[in-house]
Amino acid sequence: MSFSSDVKAELCKAAPGKRCCAIAQCFGILLYCNTFTSDGIRIVTESRELATVLPRLFQKAFGFGFDSQPDGREGGKQLFFLQDPKKLQKILSAFGFAPKETVALHVNLSVLEEECCKVSFLRGAFLAGGSVTDPAKGYHLELLTSHLAVSRETYALIEETVGFYPKQTRRAGNSVLYFKQSNLIEDFLTKLGAPVCAMGIMEAKLEKELNNQVNRCCNCDEANTSKVVDASMRQLAAIRVLESAGVLDSLKPRLRQAAMARLENPEANLTELGEMMEPPITKSTMNHRLRQLQTLARELEAKA
Repeated sequence: MSFSSDVKAELCKAAPGKRCCAIAQCFGILLYCNTFTSDGIRIVTESRELATVLPRLFQKAFGFGFDSQPDGREGGKQLFFLQDPKKLQKILSAFGFAPKETVALHVNLSVLEEECCKVSFLRGAFLAGGSVTDPAKGYHLELLTSHLAVSRETYALIEETVGFYPKQTRRAGNSVLYFKQSNLIEDFLTKLGAPVCAMGIMEAKLEKELNNQVNRCCNCDEANTSKVVDASMRQLAAIRVLESAGVLDSLKPRLRQAAMARLENPEANLTELGEMMEPPITKSTMNHRLRQLQTLARELEAKA
């Protein structure tokens, strides 16, 4: 199952408790489904959970079922049809539409006066026309409908219900409302009744952040290791210049001790080398001594 399927499965568990909410959820489904006209209704879904709850939802909202519906045994797309004129008239009237006068569908806000009904409408809209990307791949949630007025009114309804606006675009003649920020998607799904999937997005985001942090630390460690290796190579080259010139044994004891420690421990960092000194010295002091050795080596090479 896709992440969208998981979200819709969770939303289907949030059954409307009141008839007004059932009507509102049906309203969202119908405005975002495949076909909703005075001549007929056609709903197509690949969600088995939605296909299971749709007949019960319509029964609760309108007191009747579909004229034709899948038997629940088929896989793939599930088709629901309703063409009975009396049933259609009752549905249209419930939403304030006059069957013979309705030219363009829109969100009749008088059907959505209560907060619970607004949430139910948005839940239905997502079940019929929504999708959300797997958070492991990216963050994108959208609601798609062919009705421009419906999309514009849903835009305002989302802000009123959840407190923030989606973005808007057009695609292949359809109107699309969408979110791309993970926190907004989390809040939207939680409001609609899918807190488990919202938590899944949070967990995926935290995992990405943790992986990025680990990668940054690894890159930093690699960079630091590279610096230590480069510095060690320069120090060893300087010490060998001094050794070749026969001046290594004539150096001051502290410089000779530092030179021998570096020769014997080419991979050690400054802190480790400083602890090898007698008595132990700080990282800064050890660095100063090795720099002195490099300066002496450059002076010898300049005279040669």
